[in-house]
Amino acid sequence: MVRKDINNIPEPEIFTLECPIQQVLDIICNKWSVIILYCLSYGTKRYNQLQKQIEGISQKMLTQSLRNLERHGLVERRVYPAVPPRVEYSLTSLGETLIEPLAPLAQWSQIHISEVKAARDRYDNLESITDNE
Repeated sequence: MVRKDINNIPEPEIFTLECPIQQVLDIICNKWSVIILYCLSYGTKRYNQLQKQIEGISQKMLTQSLRNLERHGLVERRVYPAVPPRVEYSLTSLGETLIEPLAPLAQWSQIHISEVKAARDRYDNLESITDNE
């Protein structure tokens, strides 16, 4: 299958550490970062809102992921002087530009998750048969 949409883009040097694709994937390619970015695409959230909305994320992982995204300019952390301090997170303008390429991934996931699960089940069943022989 020929990928028509990328034929005009030069092939990246993905095997070098300086490759932009490799560097960006290093930032966002864990499930929590992508989910946090997608969650914040719906608006500014406080830490507790994020933690409640993102099922399964630990406090430590949420904090680490937010700091990483903030460090790379994708998320902004705003602290308001109040007692107790109020902290809000939102996408930066750079982070907002990342939502556009992530949205098709979310859409693809919704459309194809049943196929992915079926393939995983087939594979796991074959593995368990092979292990028992």
